[in-house]
Amino acid sequence: MSAPAQFPDEQSADGEFERQEDEFRDVVKQDGDARFEVAAGRYHLYVSLACPWASRAVIVRKLLGLEKAVGLTVLDPIRDERGWAFRDGDGFTTDPVNGFSFLAEAYFASDPDFKGRVTVPVLWDRQLRRIVNNSEDDICRMFNDAFRPLGGGAVDLFPEDIAAEQQELSDHIYDTVNNGVYRAGFASSQKAYERACRKLFAALDGLEERLSSRRYLFGDRIVETDWRLFCTLVRFDAVYHGHFKCNVRRITDYPNLQGYLLDLYQQPGIADTVNMDHIKRHYYFTHCDINPTRIVPIGPELDFTRPHGRDGF
Repeated sequence: MSAPAQFPDEQSADGEFERQEDEFRDVVKQDGDARFEVAAGRYHLYVSLACPWASRAVIVRKLLGLEKAVGLTVLDPIRDERGWAFRDGDGFTTDPVNGFSFLAEAYFASDPDFKGRVTVPVLWDRQLRRIVNNSEDDICRMFNDAFRPLGGGAVDLFPEDIAAEQQELSDHIYDTVNNGVYRAGFASSQKAYERACRKLFAALDGLEERLSSRRYLFGDRIVETDWRLFCTLVRFDAVYHGHFKCNVRRITDYPNLQGYLLDLYQQPGIADTVNMDHIKRHYYFTHCDINPTRIVPIGPELDFTRPHGRDGF
C-alpha cells in the first residue's frame, strides 16, 4: 500500500518518486547571432539556498567570479501551496528585477500554459523578460563555458581531458546520491524507499573508497562533480538522515567523505553559500506530508570549520 505522496504528479504506481523534466532548456552562447547572447548584466539568477540544485549554481557563479556579471535573488525558504515566494527576511529578499511576488509568475510570463511544478534555480533574461533555463546542469555548464570570460576565466570546472569520465561520475552521483535522497524521502511505499535507500548507501560506500586514495574525486583538482556531491553531503546529516529516513549511516560516520565535505566547505567563499537555517526550515516546514507537525529540530550540532585532514594527498 502506498502512502500519500508529497508530489502526486511525480509518483509512480508502486510509490517511486519520478522527478519531472526541466521545462526551459535554452542556452546562452558567445555568438552574435544567438537569441540568448552572453552579456554582463543581462541575466539574473533566482535561487533558494535551501535547494541543493540551486546551491550548486550559486557556488559555480561564485567560483567563476560572475557575481557582478549575473545578478542573484534568494527566495524565502518556506514554500507553501503557492510555491516559492519573494519576501524580505533573513537572507532572502523581494524581487528587485520584476517585482514578482512568486516565482510562478516568471514561469507563466515565459509560458502561459506551464503546468508543471515551479522549481529553482531559474536563469532569467532581463532583456527578453523570460526564463532562459531552469536546469542547474545547463546553468552550471553555461556559466563555465559561455560566461567564464566575464569572470576572468581562471577556473575550469569541466576540464576537457576528463570530460567523459567526469560525465559518467556526475550521472552516477545524480542518480544514486543527489536524486537518491529524494527517491528515498519521497517514496510512498516501503519497497520503493528501501530500493532507493540501499542504492544510495551503496553509492556512498563506493565514494568513500574512491576518496581513500585521492583528495577530490579527480585527484588534486576540484571540478563541478565535486560541488554536485558537496551540495548533498552538506545537507545530509541535518535533513536527509532523519527527515528523508536515509539513516543507515551519517556522513560523519564516513572518515573520507566527512573530511572531503569539510575540505570543500572551507574553500574560499563556499561557507557563504550554505545557510543551514534555510535548509532545515525548508525541508522540515515545507514537506508537510512527511513532517505534518512542521516542527524544525534544533540539532544536530555541525561544525564544518574544524580541521579536515585532507592535505596529505
